[in-house]
Amino acid sequence: MRNDLMKPSVLALLIAAFLAAPAYANDPGHGPAAAAPRPPSPGATYKPRHPLWEYEGESGPMKWSEVDPKFRACNLGKRQSPIDIDTSTAEKGGLKPIQFNYAAGPAEIVNNGHTIQVNLSKSGSARFEGLEHKLAQFHFHAPSEEKLDGMATPMVIHLVHRAGDTRLAVVAVFVKLGKENKTLKPIFDQLPKLDGANVNLESFNPATLIPADPTYYAYVGSLTTPPCTEEVKWQVLRQPIEISYKQLAAFKALFKMNARPTQPLNGRRVQVYAE
Repeated sequence: MRNDLMKPSVLALLIAAFLAAPAYANDPGHGPAAAAPRPPSPGATYKPRHPLWEYEGESGPMKWSEVDPKFRACNLGKRQSPIDIDTSTAEKGGLKPIQFNYAAGPAEIVNNGHTIQVNLSKSGSARFEGLEHKLAQFHFHAPSEEKLDGMATPMVIHLVHRAGDTRLAVVAVFVKLGKENKTLKPIFDQLPKLDGANVNLESFNPATLIPADPTYYAYVGSLTTPPCTEEVKWQVLRQPIEISYKQLAAFKALFKMNARPTQPLNGRRVQVYAE
């Protein structure tokens, strides 16, 4: 008998390998293991952030417009935020006091990967120059993004309001170091540590975040994060509130720095309201 008849043909080997491949691929004991999907954080559905942007490095503020075409305003816009407010040149007169109509309501504390955001569904509204805006959420930046006469504070709170689908108004509250902030204690005592995680509060009253002094600076700017949408009404309160060093440290343990640099004023008008 010929020896070559004892060996399977090349064609037969190829057919056998083809038929065996699906079983091999599905066998957990063979081949490289597929990367396991990231599990959702407790109490939340994980949604990967895309496109990715950061506050430092290759995806930092100077590169935001390159991350996604929708972020072009971040580098090309002429009315960007935050700004450094020169208090000596702010125009006096012409503004009305902000009417805060906040109320206690349920709150959701969320780690969105860039900050701690507190979503509010039934916490009232504020009236800016006669137009009512519903309070939607507030979040934190450390250090403060806004500056007064070149000076930043360790943190700032941005309270984001909406009127309809497109009109946005933000109130900025400076935060300085001092005594423990009892209003923020339920939040800082249980900051979600994982991107996508959330914690629910039965009741939170944002009215207690507003300082007594009604003085504020107003200008038209943008969101301070991508997509950096412009035509946002900004109200920057002059008087800061306080938090303790421990509270600030708890936030910075999660977000070492999450502040966009100040942007050129480009001839914009900055007004001040003071009693």
